[in-house]
Amino acid sequence: MNIENLEIQIKKLPLKDRAALAKKIVKSLDDLSETELEALWAEEAERRLDELEQGMETEIPAEEVLRRARAGIS
Repeated sequence: MNIENLEIQIKKLPLKDRAALAKKIVKSLDDLSETELEALWAEEAERRLDELEQGMETEIPAEEVLRRARAGIS
């Protein structure tokens, strides 16, 4: 079963069951080893770099990110 099919099946579950499943999935991420976490972050960084290189995303200067963050908490 691929992720798309799994997602379709999960969406058929009652809301309460989906929430319980989501909680279990998030908790399972706490059980990852340092090596597994590093691999996931490396994969995410590669994905983001690919999106930038393909023009699917644009860079945001750090100053702008910080300005938005400060505006959001004030």
